Amino acid sequence: QVQLVESGGGLVQAGDSLRLSCAGRGFSSGAMGWFRQAPGKEREFVATISKSSSRTSYADSVKGRFTISRDNAKNMMYLQMNSLKPEDTAVYYCASKPGYSGTYSRESSYDYWGQGTQVTVSS
Repeated sequence: QVQLVESGGGLVQAGDSLRLSCAGRGFSSGAMGWFRQAPGKEREFVATISKSSSRTSYADSVKGRFTISRDNAKNMMYLQMNSLKPEDTAVYYCASKPGYSGTYSRESSYDYWGQGTQVTVSS
């Protein structure tokens, strides 16, 4: 059974850092990504990483502050979030596209999703 489980969310102050983790089970390695959904807004792209980690891509709103990484041996993906802002408050989701080696910023490109982890940044 394919499963993605996010962890690491929480309540922090503006300027703080958080590291989100995504544990994957039951599928082959492929492209992965992070998305987020703020209250009253549509889910939006945050970052994506290729199967080999050779390519990454970020939304303009997080570029320079967030870093996506992965450890295929452990079936783990991470999102290091620095200099957090109140506008980063959202539920963060990890997504997987098994068998594909590129990077993908479209929500519809992904096959599997986690349940989400809440990140709240206070001002």
